Amino acid sequence: MIDLAPRSGLPTPIRVRRAGADDREVLQRLWLMYRHDMSGVVGSLPCADGSFRSEWLEYALTRSDWHAWMLTIGEHPGGLALVRAVNEPVRVLNSFFVVSGARRFGLGFDLARVVVGEYPGRWDVAYQDANAAAVALWPAVAGSFDAGYTVERRAVPGDSDVPHDVWVSFRTA
Repeated sequence: MIDLAPRSGLPTPIRVRRAGADDREVLQRLWLMYRHDMSGVVGSLPCADGSFRSEWLEYALTRSDWHAWMLTIGEHPGGLALVRAVNEPVRVLNSFFVVSGARRFGLGFDLARVVVGEYPGRWDVAYQDANAAAVALWPAVAGSFDAGYTVERRAVPGDSDVPHDVWVSFRTA
């Protein structure tokens, strides 16, 4: 567990920690908010039951090559981050979310730095040009670790009808 600096107007303590099976219900609710936000960016719709695909969250809670992280603000859930390929030469930050009420406090930057900093080595993070917050965040995070970070556009595998993802690649010490 890592304590972040207090932010004026937010409850304390503000913490980032690895999440586990005991956090499943809270993570499922955060996941629903995250996927709802992303539906506006990627143009997806919920499933017939009102949920969104959640296999990545399930992987993060059950597979050894994935990890889930949680941001808490006082007693409130504030965000999540899912990391895949944790034992591979290049790790991927698969999903990342900060709740609306906690945005614009610098918590996304701090959450990203804590999570990425826990796994030294090479990283890839994908985002979409339509996601203005991600466009600002990820090059800043990458640059805070590696002045030689790169940005490239890659086709989405199996989906030629959607815009290419933007991938930032960098190294941590």
